[in-house]
Amino acid sequence: MTDSTATTTDLDIRLEKHRTELTGYCYRMLGSSFEAEDAVQDTMVRAWRSYDKFEGRSSLRSWLYRIATNVCLDMLTAGNKRARPMDLSESTPLAQAALSPRPDHTWLEPMPDNRVLPTVEDPAEAAVAKETVRLAFMAALQQLPPKQRAVLILREVLAWKASEVAELLDTSVASVNSALQRARATLAEREQQGADAAVSDPLDEEQQRLLDRYVKAFEGYDMTALTALLHEDAIMTMPPFDLWLTGHDDITGFMTTLGSACEGSRLIPVQVNGLPGFAQYKPDPEKGGWTPWSIQVLEISDGRLTGFHFFLDTQRWFPLFGVPLHLEAEADEVEEGM
Repeated sequence: MTDSTATTTDLDIRLEKHRTELTGYCYRMLGSSFEAEDAVQDTMVRAWRSYDKFEGRSSLRSWLYRIATNVCLDMLTAGNKRARPMDLSESTPLAQAALSPRPDHTWLEPMPDNRVLPTVEDPAEAAVAKETVRLAFMAALQQLPPKQRAVLILREVLAWKASEVAELLDTSVASVNSALQRARATLAEREQQGADAAVSDPLDEEQQRLLDRYVKAFEGYDMTALTALLHEDAIMTMPPFDLWLTGHDDITGFMTTLGSACEGSRLIPVQVNGLPGFAQYKPDPEKGGWTPWSIQVLEISDGRLTGFHFFLDTQRWFPLFGVPLHLEAEADEVEEGM
């Protein structure tokens, strides 16, 4: 191995050590799983190409964040804000429910925990990381102007000093502090409009029992049992459709009418956006077994489910989460159907 090859390999290893945390940063900035991964790849390529100009006046990590920030700000110049259905319209009564899709770039996207949450030893740091990729927090971030967004993430999530953020953004400490104050005010308004999910890390016994009961109720399509688990103001969303429903009566009513094809589904646990979730498969009448239908993200508060969100673009989400694109029927189930 030549010296240049060894140097290149060493640089690749050093850059890759930062990939997960950079993906978390870009995801918070962009609200899109795939755009975040594209932004990080672009960051790595730019760093690799310009490494000979890196003078070491800052750490390699700080330098990478500077590149990633510029990549994200460039991507956000179009001004589009990722959103959830309830950020765009009023809830729809069940009697008026219709499935109207919007373009993919409209929606805040789900993300597997292992792609955005680096392993850290400090439990408090790990808790902050999880809380700040949850859907409600992510949606609030999308309401901030791009530079305010960067300042808030760097200061509040990553605990950078104001002077470090000012250097990264080529601005003053006073400007950073002002941007942070405005960003905090915007997020405080959002918090008053609706409480975030209160999920323990790891799940406590009560929350785990709630999830076990949910799986049993959903797979058994037992609407009475499901109603008992839902908060009276629970919300259900289904991107890319802009429809969203509120209240257990409308939610279970939808599931037994427009959503009745989900009866007989199977659920596989996934870790998504710092919250419990499932890959949902519904029965496949053509091939047998089960076919992918959605990635579910569940929000829990006060011992009830306050929100469950179904992301339906299975050809994108299931490979991202590393779950199969088909579940085979087990032998005993095949025999029962004969």
